[in-house]
Amino acid sequence: MNISTLSPAFLDSTSKDKFAESIGQALTEISRFFDKDQFYSGASVSQLKQQMQTIVGKLDQPLNLEDTLSELKELYLDHAIAFHHPDYIAHLNCPVLIPALVGDFIASSLNTAVETWDQSTSATLIEQEMINWTCRLFGLPQTADGVFTSGGTQSNFMGLLMARDDYAFKHLGVNIKQEGLTPDVSRFRVFCSDKAHFSVKKNAALLGMGYNSVVVVETDERFKMKPEALQAAIRKEKQQGNLPIAVFATAGTTDFGSFDPLNEICAVAKANDMWFHVDGAYGGCFALTHTHKHLFDGAQYADSITIDFHKTLFQPVCSSAFLVANQQNFRYVSHYADYLNPIETKEADFQNLIVKSVQTTRRFDALKLWFTLRMVDETDLIYYLETVHRRAIDAYELLQAQGCFELVHEPELSTVVFRYQLPNEATNAQLDEANLYIKNTLFNSGLASIASTRLNGNIYLKFTLLNPNTTVTHLQHIIELVVTKAAEYANSQELIVRSR
Repeated sequence: MNISTLSPAFLDSTSKDKFAESIGQALTEISRFFDKDQFYSGASVSQLKQQMQTIVGKLDQPLNLEDTLSELKELYLDHAIAFHHPDYIAHLNCPVLIPALVGDFIASSLNTAVETWDQSTSATLIEQEMINWTCRLFGLPQTADGVFTSGGTQSNFMGLLMARDDYAFKHLGVNIKQEGLTPDVSRFRVFCSDKAHFSVKKNAALLGMGYNSVVVVETDERFKMKPEALQAAIRKEKQQGNLPIAVFATAGTTDFGSFDPLNEICAVAKANDMWFHVDGAYGGCFALTHTHKHLFDGAQYADSITIDFHKTLFQPVCSSAFLVANQQNFRYVSHYADYLNPIETKEADFQNLIVKSVQTTRRFDALKLWFTLRMVDETDLIYYLETVHRRAIDAYELLQAQGCFELVHEPELSTVVFRYQLPNEATNAQLDEANLYIKNTLFNSGLASIASTRLNGNIYLKFTLLNPNTTVTHLQHIIELVVTKAAEYANSQELIVRSR
């Protein structure tokens, strides 16, 4: 085949007009998606699988762009979850800012890889400045540094890896990166609250320490880690001959948005010569706000911090960062390859970001945050964040006024956990079934999406408010739907719905 017939498929100087035309056609379909009346079509799993199976049989038949977009509309766009829709209040998915999308589009079009200077040039400088801005946000010292990651789980992974290797090197004289794990690692202990993210245990297993290395610490009535319980747990592990190496505090738990008392936990960690990590994947961006900034007192002393911009700063996935107080600790993840970042470039004027990352090839994800900060006033970002917090309080008060919900907590961030209450004689099993019925039937109908979780073994419902455009009227509508579905369930079970 003549090479000239292939070249229009690639983006270069000869095909830029075709590229613009193609993007224009795609934008037309995307625009239609944002006109949808519901957050979801309500299509069943079997219906979508059947659609996919029909297309799979034709994958060897190439289509033109118009037909491909039409096919994609029927398979994906018509059924994609609309996170921007006010009836979607389930998970940590936020609507995205237009400047962030422009940055993401440019990054994808140029396909910049940021692992080495000779691939990224000034993109390296942009990422570094976004890291510097984030370090300043938390008040970290001049020695601080960071890197963009795929999300909170990867950032927490890096924090735990550094905690493990730093303890082994400083206290045992072992270079795990060079020598591998030693028997002593089985005695390493990491502490987090019983409401911390699952990635702490997952990463402990991936790092060869095992689930049992994670010690879960009791929380108080507001789901915050108890410093005195932490101290007692550390003391107990030491008495058993184990080696406490790190404390993972949470700034915004996934279910309750709770902030552990960072200052007090930091004091316990430092008194025991332990690594202090702050998981701010959910709540970290609220350090910008007037309402929540005080909750980060103590974060400035953290050895490492996780923050997800794609959760609460209205960025497209992925946009996350991992920060360290001492940039020297990146030595625990660095590696020098002759073909990529040879050791002789270590002290060069330019920086190869690969020495700070567990990834090799990495997108220019920092550009979307750069566009956001260059085009959106910080006071507006603060307003958006404080608005979603206010909506959570509104939801709490509206649910409370109904008189038929058990409210678990007053929102500290932007989540509300609650349980619909059937008559007093209803069993926990019936309550669990009723609340799951509410959640599932709302989703399957495409009317609203709310989440569920477990507390003390029982099923609860959850609102996650991350859309500044969600109004009190929207919340009232969703709560009415919840009550309607509860009545529907009660009628089907011949139960009497509690009068309001």
